[in-house]
Amino acid sequence: MTSAASSSTSTQIVELSPSYTLPLALLLIALPILLIQIWVSLAIALFGLFLMVQAATIRLKFTETALDVYRSQSLIRRFPYQDWQNWHIYWYSVPILFYFKEVNSIHFLPILFDPKQLKISLEQYCPRL
Repeated sequence: MTSAASSSTSTQIVELSPSYTLPLALLLIALPILLIQIWVSLAIALFGLFLMVQAATIRLKFTETALDVYRSQSLIRRFPYQDWQNWHIYWYSVPILFYFKEVNSIHFLPILFDPKQLKISLEQYCPRL
C-alpha cells in the first residue's frame, strides 16, 4: 500500500498493491485441464494471462472523494463515493471478486490487488451504510 500526502492539502491517497494470486491460480488450474480438454485449458490460461497483464498495469487509488482507476499513469475512471450505495468482497477467505453498486450502475472487478488493503481502504473511505 502506498500512501502519499499532498503538502498543499492534507489529503491522503492510498494506492493498492497489485496481487497476482488470481491470475496465477487460473494458470495453475489450466495445466491439469490441458490433459483433458485442450481448448478449455487454453481459454482458462489466456484469461489468466489477461488478468496478469491487468494486474501489472491497473492501479486503484483511494482519494478523499473517489476511487480512481489508473492504467499506467493515466486516469481511466473515477467513482465518487457519494454515488456508492453498497460494496462487497465475495469469498473473502479466498477473495476473487469485488462488487460495488453506484446509483446508476453495478460493477464487478476481479481481485487483482491486495484484498486486505482493499477492505481496509473501503472501510476507511466508504463505510457501509
